[in-house]
Amino acid sequence: MIQVEGLTRRFTISEGNDILAVDNLSFTVQAGEVYGLLGPNGAGKTTTLRMLLGLLRPSSGRATIEGFSSVDQPDEVKRRVGLVSTSAGLYPHLSVREMLLFFADLYGVPPDRAATEVERLAGLLGLKDLLRRRCITLSTGQKQRVNLARALVHQPPVLLLDEPTLGLDVLGSQVVVEFVAHLRSQGKAVILTTHRLDEAERLCDRFGLLHKGRLVCTGTLAELQASTGCRSLVEMFIQLVQPEPTVRAEVLMES
Repeated sequence: MIQVEGLTRRFTISEGNDILAVDNLSFTVQAGEVYGLLGPNGAGKTTTLRMLLGLLRPSSGRATIEGFSSVDQPDEVKRRVGLVSTSAGLYPHLSVREMLLFFADLYGVPPDRAATEVERLAGLLGLKDLLRRRCITLSTGQKQRVNLARALVHQPPVLLLDEPTLGLDVLGSQVVVEFVAHLRSQGKAVILTTHRLDEAERLCDRFGLLHKGRLVCTGTLAELQASTGCRSLVEMFIQLVQPEPTVRAEVLMES
């Protein structure tokens, strides 16, 4: 379970000049649930994940993973989390198998269990033919599949997916869709961040719409449709954060 209460983060740019990146954020994610933390670039999604992982100290509020505080017990939090991020690279000269076994060792997974888990994940994610290949030779989609396996190799109860389909083609994105369905079936608590709202509708059970660090709306798709009168997340977000058109109709008619 993931619990976030009043999480806030300010960054000081200069004396007397602060930026409020995350503003009093509160939500929970239960086991077997995929929660979409959605919004445009700069909305505060990645900053929130960094605070959840204990990589960034909040200005106020708290976050817990499986009851462990991200501030007071960051090592315990990290043991229970798998992270998939577009900024996470692979060691280019390691083979895929070496890469996965290396991370299993970092998490303290016994060698026999690690080897079994690597084989299981290779079958799950279509990596069996890639295990001997060096990571530098992989395509973007293949590298992302290795990242997905790396996030699961220590069998964490919580997964944080930060823009997991960024840069992927249709087939690569479908691998992520199937991976998220697997996580749900395994009872993982999942947070998925993305600015691709149409794609989030396929992946998530509940949604939190972020704008300038603040949670402006939250609920299931049906609940959000009922409360906003909009059919899609894209329409909802535009209505919530940009109620007035940015280009006047008469200007469009003239052009």
